[in-house]
Amino acid sequence: MTTPEESDAQHTLPTSFEELNALQGIHYEMPESLDAFYRMYARPQLRYATTVLGDIKAAKAVVRRLYTHLALNWPAVLLEEGGPEAYAWRILKMRVEIHMRMNLTATADGRSTAPAGNARTVAAHDAVRATLESMRKQLAVLDSPIGLYTAITELPERQFDVMILQYVLGYPSKQVANIMGISAGTVRTHRRLARKRIATKLGIDLGDDEEKE
Repeated sequence: MTTPEESDAQHTLPTSFEELNALQGIHYEMPESLDAFYRMYARPQLRYATTVLGDIKAAKAVVRRLYTHLALNWPAVLLEEGGPEAYAWRILKMRVEIHMRMNLTATADGRSTAPAGNARTVAAHDAVRATLESMRKQLAVLDSPIGLYTAITELPERQFDVMILQYVLGYPSKQVANIMGISAGTVRTHRRLARKRIATKLGIDLGDDEEKE
């Protein structure tokens, strides 16, 4: 399973938000609270966006747009219900979706379709590998990971996100909770429900839901 602390050059971000040049031409002084927020959450947000989009360049553009929005609206963001973490997560998800919609390709009959970068198809490949590794004994009975792939792609949004953040990117429940702006208990609930759905889909017993701390 991927460890968040592992060195990964492609996910390296500028050490200061100003270096993103997202506010070029605008006089702006970075609030200390936003700078601290950036340093804490920009990297996991970038890793998530990269996993889902399958494109580090696109993911960086999405994160830049996210922090431009946060910078220009920070006083109001601090008043958002659920706190800035939950708000930033919603905006990140929205901008990932916008990027996907803006990069649709057309089929021969003129209909629009998502390229290979479809969020569920790209991220699920990594999720399958990570899930197989973390549940190796329970999933050893599988003849093919195709069923697991299908089960993961069909998970509800929050459960899918928890699987990506926890199993693929290796963040513990408490950190996943901080990133998504929800409680650690809610994260554990989403993970437990995701495992239950996967087990039901595959017709196997995944056993107890062990904490990934």
